[in-house]
Amino acid sequence: MHVCLRAIIFAAAAVSALFAIDAASGAERLPAYGANLSETSASGISSGAAMALQFHVAHSGIVKGAGIIAGVPYDCAEQSTNQATNNCMKPDAGHPVPDPAHLKDITDSLARSGAIDDVANLNDATVWLFSGRKDEVVLPVVMDATRDYYANYVPPDRLVYRNDIDAGHAMVTEDYGEKCPANKAPFIVNCHFDAAEALLEQIYGPLNPPSAQPTGKYVEFDQKEFLPDGNPYNHSLSDVGYAYIPHVCALETCRVHVALHGCKQQAAEIGDAFYKHAGYNRWADTNHIIVVYPQTISRWGWGWPFYTLNFVLNPNACWDWWGYDSAVHHTKKGPQISAIRAMVDRLATKP
Repeated sequence: MHVCLRAIIFAAAAVSALFAIDAASGAERLPAYGANLSETSASGISSGAAMALQFHVAHSGIVKGAGIIAGVPYDCAEQSTNQATNNCMKPDAGHPVPDPAHLKDITDSLARSGAIDDVANLNDATVWLFSGRKDEVVLPVVMDATRDYYANYVPPDRLVYRNDIDAGHAMVTEDYGEKCPANKAPFIVNCHFDAAEALLEQIYGPLNPPSAQPTGKYVEFDQKEFLPDGNPYNHSLSDVGYAYIPHVCALETCRVHVALHGCKQQAAEIGDAFYKHAGYNRWADTNHIIVVYPQTISRWGWGWPFYTLNFVLNPNACWDWWGYDSAVHHTKKGPQISAIRAMVDRLATKP
């Protein structure tokens, strides 16, 4: 690499790292609430959906259900950026969607090795899937494959697939965001349909009516402590994450739902739009649910410190579902998955 170009990349990495450190200066330690670990669930949109599915499969021993919106099947990319952007997003005759039966074989092999939890746990899972008919980013045929992948493990009466709404590639809400067919930032659309309600009800059963407005507290917490190397930047994670804590959770046992934003939806890009307006918090208030919103960052360069030689190309702040950070990104040892698990464990720790 040309010396000047290398210097520019190093300088950019240094500036990004310094901004990340500054961003975390006001963040607090994620509190312990004694949440019920066995009632954990996860959901996400786009790359967040892919990560929610990976987290579910990797930790199916504690994750009782998942909501997958415009996601991809487990290990769809098989460490290939080309396969990720073609076969797993916009497949065609030359780039078919990976066979769900093949991905099942990969999953079963990982479970036998202990890299992920026993797939038998998935027989008790509840799953809610959604694909917008106007999605131009992850085509509906990919979500069809995601349904077929889950159908290898989850009984039909526990698996719901909605693909009948003219939604774009976005988190679908009842009354917030762009017009329903939109495929643009902030990737939250108003379809007069509450996806957060639908997926939480699929996972937890009938819900109490939501609060008129969220009445709990928002916590900006430090994500650094949840990485083994204490360096979220190296893994395209932000130094700060967010959590929504209903007041009742300080007095009574709650459960944890992990809500994962998609590409270009991190707080640094769209502010509080996802963690305040994706639709979860009003339902969390009245149903004993803590919602944790982990955060990614954009990365396109070397890690910090430079001697780590950790080069990451993730300009859209996507979650790692194709291996940009780690070859074991989809297993319990994946840096992002292990960080999310550590956050859940903290919330489940007795105060």
